[in-house]
Amino acid sequence: MKQSPNSTSTSAAQTLTSQESRLLVRETLRISASLASNAGLSSSTGIHEGAAIPLMDENRRMGLVGDEFRDSSLKLICCEEIDGRRWKYVAEKDSFGNFKNNSIRTVSLHTPQAPLDELMSFVRSYVVPEGFPESVTPSYVPYMTWRALKHFFGGAMGVFTTQTLLNSVGISRNSATPGAVAINWILKDGAGRVGKMLFSRQGNKFDYDLKQLRFAGDLLMELGAGVELATASVPHLFLPLACAANVLKNVAAVTSTSTRTPIYKAFAKGENIGDVTAKGECVGNIADL
Repeated sequence: MKQSPNSTSTSAAQTLTSQESRLLVRETLRISASLASNAGLSSSTGIHEGAAIPLMDENRRMGLVGDEFRDSSLKLICCEEIDGRRWKYVAEKDSFGNFKNNSIRTVSLHTPQAPLDELMSFVRSYVVPEGFPESVTPSYVPYMTWRALKHFFGGAMGVFTTQTLLNSVGISRNSATPGAVAINWILKDGAGRVGKMLFSRQGNKFDYDLKQLRFAGDLLMELGAGVELATASVPHLFLPLACAANVLKNVAAVTSTSTRTPIYKAFAKGENIGDVTAKGECVGNIADL
């Protein structure tokens, strides 16, 4: 619970941390279990019998004790509801009506959904931010749709380019040892990383014309893939072509990484930039797979 920003009170705003929230829940469960245990113990031993029956009725009305648990070894402690999904917390009792240690368990109460609804609910939990669509701007869906298509075709292209590079380096080094092939592959990757570092010096320009830079970066990525495919035609030029392609792809990666956060920030309506970023990256991974 946070203090309203418009409040004129001089007291400091207090926030419940996740640890404090867990402690609060545990204390509530402990007190509820103690109340239910005492009620069951009084009823079974006959102590204050006249007061125990109304207490049991009150607890049953409040959801603390359910009729289905009266003749079983389990007792209902409390109910919980989160986003329309409900659970019951129950605990096992001994012959004296007391709760056994470490016997609290949860029972799901939500109605099973159709397989298609379950699938859609599972997908939504991974690809859209919490509170969607109210938590993001209307332009979020079109952007993520095109981004998913880009990653889908980019992932497919990556399969072909990798296969082409492997074939090219093998053809161009028929008489070479596997160690020489590995050295060429390492030089190719090293050239790309050097190009990434050199291009990163232009980072101050990434705060302007984000869309144009992102689009240019994607074009460089496709150009690099084309150069990699070209190594199949001239395998003896594998190293220079592969190095040039890797430089282009790493420059594109710098552009994509540098412009990602400002773009996602434009989609977030509240303080959910982390959630928007995580779900956006998940969409890309799903499309890649």
